[in-house]
Amino acid sequence: MCTGKCARFVGLSLIPLSLICIVANALLLVPNGKTTWTNAEQLSLHAWLMAGFIGGGLMVLCPGIAALRAGGKGCCGAGCCGNRCRMLRSVFSSAFGVLGALYCLSVSGSGLRTGPRCLINTGWTYPFKETAGSYLLNRTEWSLCVEPPGVVCWNVTLFSLLVAASCLELVLCGMQLVNATIGVFCGDCRKKEGAVH
Repeated sequence: MCTGKCARFVGLSLIPLSLICIVANALLLVPNGKTTWTNAEQLSLHAWLMAGFIGGGLMVLCPGIAALRAGGKGCCGAGCCGNRCRMLRSVFSSAFGVLGALYCLSVSGSGLRTGPRCLINTGWTYPFKETAGSYLLNRTEWSLCVEPPGVVCWNVTLFSLLVAASCLELVLCGMQLVNATIGVFCGDCRKKEGAVH
C-alpha cells in the first residue's frame, strides 16, 4: 500500500476514534446522563483526569488530521516533493498521538480496575478499590453502590470503550509513525499519478 493511501486510511480511522473518546469522557462526568452527581467528591478521579478528552481525544485528533493531510496531494500542489513535508509533520504528530493514546489507556485501565466512586452505607468511597478488578466478574457486588444508580455499569461500559479505543489509537498512531517515516525518505508513490507534466 502506498504511504499516502495508508496515511489517509489512518487519518480517517483516528478522527472518529478520537471523537468517541471525547464523548465517552464527557459521559463519565454525568453518570446516567444526569448532572446530579457531578461534583468532585462524587465522581471518580479517573473521570476528572480527562484522559478520554485530552489523551485519546485532542492529542489523537491532531495526528488524525495530520495523517489525513499527508495522504492528500503534494505540498506544492502537484506532488513535486511527494508529500515529504506533510509526512514529516505527521511523524511528529503521530509520536504525540502515541503519548496521548498511552495516557488514555493507562488512566482508563486504572479507572476500570479501581471501579467507580459511589455512595455506600458508610459514605462516598471506592468500594471496589481493593478487589484488584475482580468486581468486574462478580455483578452481584455492583449493588453495593446506592448512588448514582447504575454507576458501576455506566463506568465499566465507558472505561472499557476508552480502553478499546485507545488501544486502536495506539496501533494506528504507531503504524502512521512508521508509514510517515517511510514517506519522508521515499515520498508518496502517488506523486507520479497526480503530477502535472
